[in-house]
Amino acid sequence: MARRPTKTGGSIARGDGVALGEAVFRSLCEALQAGSYRAGDRLREEEVAQRLKVSRTPVREALGRLAARGFVEPAGGRGLVVRNLDISEVLELYAMREIMEGAAARLAAEHASAPEVDALRDIEQAFVEASETDAAEMARDRARLNRAFHEAICRAARNRYLDNASRELQDWIALLGPTTFTVAGRPATSHDEHQAIIEAIATRDGDKAEQLARGHIREALRCRLKLLQKQ
Repeated sequence: MARRPTKTGGSIARGDGVALGEAVFRSLCEALQAGSYRAGDRLREEEVAQRLKVSRTPVREALGRLAARGFVEPAGGRGLVVRNLDISEVLELYAMREIMEGAAARLAAEHASAPEVDALRDIEQAFVEASETDAAEMARDRARLNRAFHEAICRAARNRYLDNASRELQDWIALLGPTTFTVAGRPATSHDEHQAIIEAIATRDGDKAEQLARGHIREALRCRLKLLQKQ
């Protein structure tokens, strides 16, 4: 069943120099990352166009791009459905993520400025302070801050190609459903791992930063497999 339209935001902002089809595409990618659309949800041109207050032509273009990237596939009848990754795809995804996150951490240890290291610490502090009054909201907040943490490391790596590839990988991660921070104990262990990565970057220890980052992703995979076993 499709998520409620209000979860994916309002109309597309115009006037920023971005073509309308590109703006719709970005909006849909952001909706995937935010969890507004999950595996099995249906996307229909007319519904997306009404929600974003655009014509169906840029929506058709955007959905075509999502299909070309493999994020959606034809559904029975009209429309497309968000893909559900099988276990082999999940393992491949995390194998690539481990390589890329390790490389990003190594490069960040070489290039990160002091303000960038401070920013990583600030993000991690916000992660720790995420409100625990609502378990679901806390998990979403921590997932958002976790993405910000890894994106900040990629920016500090000073490699635009790695940064672009990492962003696309995050779109695929979004298809997996609930965040691994719903696994008991994972927020605490993730925090410890993040802290260690930050210190390795701050001390310019590229070997250690890469090793820690790769271990961090392996632990994330372990938690992901736990979640998949419950489905």
